[in-house]
Amino acid sequence: MLQGTSSHVGKSVLCTALCRIFKQDGFRVAPFKAQNMALNSYVTADGGEIGRAQGVQAEAAGVMATVAMNPVLIKPKQDLNAQVVVMGKPLADMSAREYRANFLPQAVELVRECLRQLRQEYEVVVLEGAGSPAEVNLKDRDIVNMRAAMLAEAPVILVADIDRGGVFASLVGTLELLEPDERDRVKGFIINKFRGDLELLRPGLEFLEQRTGKPVLGVIPYLHDHGIEQEDSVCLGEPQPTVGTAEIDIAVIKLPRISNFTDFDNLRLVPGAAIRFVGPEDSLGQPDAIMLPGTKNTIQDLLWLKESGLAGQMQALARQGVPVVGICGGYQMLGTMLYDPQGTEAGVGDVTGLGLLDIETTFHPVKQTHQCRAKITCPTLPWYDITNQEIKGYEIHTGEVKLGAGVKALLEITSRSGSPVAVMDGAVDHTGRIFGTHLHGFFDNPQVLLGWINFLRRRKGLSQLSIEQMPVMQREKNYDRLAEVVRGSLDMPKLYHLMGLGVRS
Repeated sequence: MLQGTSSHVGKSVLCTALCRIFKQDGFRVAPFKAQNMALNSYVTADGGEIGRAQGVQAEAAGVMATVAMNPVLIKPKQDLNAQVVVMGKPLADMSAREYRANFLPQAVELVRECLRQLRQEYEVVVLEGAGSPAEVNLKDRDIVNMRAAMLAEAPVILVADIDRGGVFASLVGTLELLEPDERDRVKGFIINKFRGDLELLRPGLEFLEQRTGKPVLGVIPYLHDHGIEQEDSVCLGEPQPTVGTAEIDIAVIKLPRISNFTDFDNLRLVPGAAIRFVGPEDSLGQPDAIMLPGTKNTIQDLLWLKESGLAGQMQALARQGVPVVGICGGYQMLGTMLYDPQGTEAGVGDVTGLGLLDIETTFHPVKQTHQCRAKITCPTLPWYDITNQEIKGYEIHTGEVKLGAGVKALLEITSRSGSPVAVMDGAVDHTGRIFGTHLHGFFDNPQVLLGWINFLRRRKGLSQLSIEQMPVMQREKNYDRLAEVVRGSLDMPKLYHLMGLGVRS
C-alpha cells in the first residue's frame, strides 16, 4: 500500500507505475482504493462509476476495471455536500457530518469484502491511500488509509513530495502522529518529484533512515509530461506544457467543480496547441477557441460563471466568431434554459443558460453512466471527413437535453454499456463553430481531434496536421515509459521482499 504525507504527492501515478511493473513481471495485479474523493471518474464496462485513478491503474495492469476496485466514490457538489457513489451507483447526497455518522460505520465490511474478492482473483493488489494517514480528527472512522492496510494485511510505503519542500519534516511528522502499530506497518519511504543532484540529497536520506529506522526505497525524478491522466484538479494550477511553438491558443474555463478535465489531456499534446485553464483571476483574452468542461454541479457553476464575469466575456467572443465547445455540464450551460424541477442538481430553481445553443436541459435524479459507441451525424460541421465516423466515449450525467430548431444533433449513440441503442446526443449551431456533447472522451478519438484542430488551424491560415502527429492512443507507451522510470528509481528487490514475493524471471 502507498500512503502519502498529503494529497497530490503522486500516489496515484506511482500506483499506476507499480500496476504496470507487476504486470510486466508476470503477476495478475489489481488496484484498490477504498474511498476516493474526486470529480474525475471512470465508467466501468457494466456502467459503474469509480474514481478515474483506479480505472487508469486497471488499464496499466492490463485488467478490466470493476467497482470493487473503488467501492466508495465521493463527488463534491457544494462545499458541505457531496454525492456518495457506492459500488458504482449513487447512494445519496450527504454532508460530511452525515457521511461520518451514518455511512462510515457500516463501510468497513464493504471494504473488507471488496478486498477479499480482489485477493481471490489476483496475486497482487496495489492499494492507494487518500490524503494523509495522520489526520487525527478523522482517524477514528478511517476506511481508506491504515484501516484498509490492516484489513489487507499490507505493508505501507509512505510517499512524500520533495518538490513542495519540507519533505523530511512531513515524513518524520507523519510517523510521529501514527499509533505504534501503525508506525510498525510503515516499512519504508518513497521521495517523489525530485529535481536536481541526488548526491546533494544523500545526507538527508541518511538522516531520515537513521532517525526513523526505516529505509528510503527510492527517489523518483520529477516526471515532466508523463501522459498519465491525473485525478486531482490541484494539477490544473501547474503550468501546462506546449509541444513546439504555440500557434493555437485554447482557453479551458476552470470551473469550481470541474470534473473529468482529462477530456483535454490530448489537446495539450497536439503540436502547436497551447492549453490554459482560465479562472476569474485570469484574462480570457482573445483565444482561438473556448472550452467549457464538465462539472459536478452544472447550475451552481453556471451561476459562478455569470458572477465572475467570464460568462459575458465568453458570449462576446462567441459573437465575434470564436469557436466554443461544451462537454457534459459545459454543454448544458451553453443552452437557453436549465430546469431543476425536483431540486436534484442545486436546489436553487431554474436558471437561464449562456444562450449560445438552442437547447434546454431538465435535470432528473437518474444518472446515466455508460461506456458508449457513437456515430457523428451532423452534416454541417466545418471539419473534413468526420461525418458518419464511429467514435467511442463515456457518459456521466443526469440532465436530459431538448434540442430547438436552431441546432442539429452532433451524434447518435449506438451502444451503451454494450447494449445497442439509438440515442441522439449533442448539438451544433448553424455555423458549426459552437457545439457540445455529453460524451466524455470525445477528443480521445484521433479523427475528431485531428478534424477540430485542423479546423482551428485553417482559420488562422496555418498548415494542416496529419493523423500521425496526433498524440491520441499513446496510453500503452506512456504506461511502459512510466514503469521504466519508476522501476529504475526503486529498490525493487527490497520491495518484493516486503511483499513476501520473489521476482519472477
